[in-house]
Amino acid sequence: MKYFFATIAVVLFQFSGFAQNSSNNKEEIAVAARVEILRQAMIDADANKLTAVTSTDLSYGHSDGHLENQNVFIGNIVSGVSDFVTIEFQNQTITVVGDVAIVRHALAAHTRDAGVEKDIKIGIMLVWQKQKNQWLLIARQAFKLSPPSDKK
Repeated sequence: MKYFFATIAVVLFQFSGFAQNSSNNKEEIAVAARVEILRQAMIDADANKLTAVTSTDLSYGHSDGHLENQNVFIGNIVSGVSDFVTIEFQNQTITVVGDVAIVRHALAAHTRDAGVEKDIKIGIMLVWQKQKNQWLLIARQAFKLSPPSDKK
């Protein structure tokens, strides 16, 4: 009888781990979809989509250290102050912990900020929170990437 209960306990424990992983995978897919909406909305300068995926309490940090709130971030995209011609997210990882998701990637983009064209590659960390059953971007921090090391 002990063996029977021990076997049941092990099966239930493994199933609970599988259910948690399955739930996290589902949430990771949902977050990835929201990240893609953000990426495309930044290229398209779509104020409605940018508003839909960001929190009114957004803290948007640039690699030079300056911060923007939701209104300034969206205003700069829509007005062309920040004009993304192309954006590619590279090496993206998503970690979901409860109602928070941390997304990290390298952003490679071609920009036309204030009419000046350039290519950029920076690191990004996004923090998303599930609010009212929807993932919203609450924080973004960009940072300069270190040059590749020659050490092997």
